[in-house]
Amino acid sequence: MELYTYYRSTASYRVRIALALKGLAFTAVPVNLLVPADGANRQPAYLAINPQGRVPALRTDDGELLIQSPAIIEYLEERYPQVPLLSSDRVTRAHERAVASIIACDIHPLHNSSTQNLLRQWGHDEAKVLEWIGHWISQGLGAVEQLIGDGGFCFGEQPGLADAFLIPQVYAAQRFKVPLTAYPRIERVVALAARHPAFVQAHPSNQPDTPAA
Repeated sequence: MELYTYYRSTASYRVRIALALKGLAFTAVPVNLLVPADGANRQPAYLAINPQGRVPALRTDDGELLIQSPAIIEYLEERYPQVPLLSSDRVTRAHERAVASIIACDIHPLHNSSTQNLLRQWGHDEAKVLEWIGHWISQGLGAVEQLIGDGGFCFGEQPGLADAFLIPQVYAAQRFKVPLTAYPRIERVVALAARHPAFVQAHPSNQPDTPAA
């Protein structure tokens, strides 16, 4: 498999975690979102892979090209079920998907680079952009805090779908200086993930396109 990825993309980060949790090997194909000026993702070569011009994209072992991190992770769950990311309990699965949806649908789109750039084009300064980002991340994490459990990862002793979405979102929160002290359950999950090999492997600091310190 080939994963078209960018080290700091939270959507790519989710898929890297899912692949690592399942023990699936892949080749990373870095797509620089900053160079050239409008990003390699906006160039014809990449638009032929993903017409939306976003990362990640996954080329499967069968040669199929998949886009959108939730769809890619659902594919991986169905194609490689031996290390499940979803609970065997129907209700818990719904809760896991709800947390993933809050992050993928309600938080992330409101602070990604295209949203930030549009706010700047509309005349908002950096302080207002950061205020916008902090508002939506805090609101979303506040909901997630109430939905996850009191011990272990989000929904049990083993990490799964919700954790694969939560940890990259926390990484984004930290990048944008959003305080996490109001979310002790989330902080517990973050501490567990920091010691888990799959999350360490998938972390932005450990990618082939991570800039040298």
